[in-house]
Amino acid sequence: MYIKKILLIIVLLGLIVGGAFAYLIYNALFSPNTAFNNKEAYIYIPTGSSYDELKSLVTPLLSDIETFEAVAKRKNYIDHIKPGKYILKKGMNNNEIVNSLRSNNIPVNVSFNNQETLEKLAGRISTQIEADSISLLKAFTDTGFLQENGLTADAGLSIYIPNSYEFFWNTSATDFRVRMRKEYLRFWNDDRLKKAEVLNLTQEQVIALASIVQKETAKVDERPRVAGLYLNRLKKNMLLQADPTVIYALKRELGNFDTVIKRVLYKDLQLNSPYNTYKYAGIPPGPITMPDISSIDAVLNPEKHNYYYMVANVEDFGYHKFAIDLAQHNRNKTQYIRWINEQKINR
Repeated sequence: MYIKKILLIIVLLGLIVGGAFAYLIYNALFSPNTAFNNKEAYIYIPTGSSYDELKSLVTPLLSDIETFEAVAKRKNYIDHIKPGKYILKKGMNNNEIVNSLRSNNIPVNVSFNNQETLEKLAGRISTQIEADSISLLKAFTDTGFLQENGLTADAGLSIYIPNSYEFFWNTSATDFRVRMRKEYLRFWNDDRLKKAEVLNLTQEQVIALASIVQKETAKVDERPRVAGLYLNRLKKNMLLQADPTVIYALKRELGNFDTVIKRVLYKDLQLNSPYNTYKYAGIPPGPITMPDISSIDAVLNPEKHNYYYMVANVEDFGYHKFAIDLAQHNRNKTQYIRWINEQKINR
């Protein structure tokens, strides 16, 4: 009888201990363990992160780091940390948290437009993915990559078509570059290639001309007319004489693309630069900015007209006055110069 009581006590103690242990396991796995008040929080895990580095990232977001660590070890996550952007939702338990960090790398939207140089593009992209601006610029300017794709250093900006794209946050600089090349090839479909061929322009020349159109007018509805004007000048073997190319040449000469130039002076037109279309015929060797798709398509689908000259329209700001001949243009130009002098815009 005495032995039976002892056995019963042992069994009861075992059940209690087992129950307590099961409760602890259940609690560690399935009890909510988030400490933030928002509906969700994001974690960016850099490439090559150790568990200690991960721990420093998640600790502020969790109520109990010790139970998280126990579950992470049990699920063999500690030795298999993956880089990327991950989401934690309020009320998640440790089991869900580890599962999310292990397999739910979510993409980020990467967008860019109107970058004047590869340096500026690298800076813009580096704020949106893990790769830093130095590694991105190195990838963009890699001689082997440019030569492989038939690009000069001046035309390197051409292959980055402005848009919004989905990437994983931990995308490397070279992977970003490769993806952009694929997007460039996708952009240049048969329809666009045929239109470029009709104009007797290469893809890079279309984009370089589109960059001038982009800088000349912010009005999307005016871009086909501006594009038509420059194409008319090219057909007549006339100098393009585009002020934005002179401004670009000046900035390039100064080595400072943040320089603000509101007025092109006559002396500027003498600057010896292949980008100065008052001095050198044809299309510049590369784009003077990153043109929007609307500007590229404006060149490929230009308005048909007989205009060869244009000047800013001071009666309808943002638009231009177009002229067929130099006499008409000079009348329009006189009005513009009078206005700009009244505004005391000297540079």
